[in-house]
Parts: sequence; C-alpha cells; structure tokens
Amino acid sequence: MEGGATQALGYGLAEQMVFDRASGRNLNPGLLDYKIPSALDVPRIKSVIVEVPAQGTVYGARGVGEPPIVATAAAIANAVDDAVGARVTQLPLTPERVLAALRQRQARS
Repeated sequence: MEGGATQALGYGLAEQMVFDRASGRNLNPGLLDYKIPSALDVPRIKSVIVEVPAQGTVYGARGVGEPPIVATAAAIANAVDDAVGARVTQLPLTPERVLAALRQRQARS
C-alpha cells in the first residue's frame, strides 16, 4: 500500500518521459534522468487496514497495492487548484505547469 501511494506521488508530481521532437529519441531513458520518488522524497505514510473479506474471492482476498495509484494524481491536481485557483490538466504537475496555469488564469481575468 505504501509502495502504491509512493508510485502515485511520482506519477502525479515527477515522472515524465521526455522525447526529442525531431528524432523521437527518449532523452531520459535511465534512472539517472527519469525522476522517481525514493523514501527520502515522500512523507511518512501510515496504512490503516480494515479487514473486510471480499465476496467471491479465494479466502476473501482483496487487492491493496493498486488502489492508491488511481485517484492520487487527481487529488493532487484538485489540491493545487484549491490552493492557487489554477487547474493543471497534464501530468506530472511540475512547477512549470502550475506557473503556466496561473499565467493562463491571469490572462483570462
């Protein structure tokens, strides 16, 4: 669960494949250039497990690693919009994209 939440934070805030427009070549193919969060990059995550067996599965098992990935990026985007009043619609939510959204909002005003 903590790994899924960490992966979701990376997806929403940092992970981005960069390509050369002319050649289509990936400019960040390795882990030195492709930013993924480490234990030092994420807040302490506390999982609260509520054991309710799933109906119709072996032993009542439920998947718990993938669900944090689904809504986290949208929650981050909504938090940014709530905090600064600018909607960012492309991931990851980099500072440059937030600034562009702020400038676009200002231009409309």
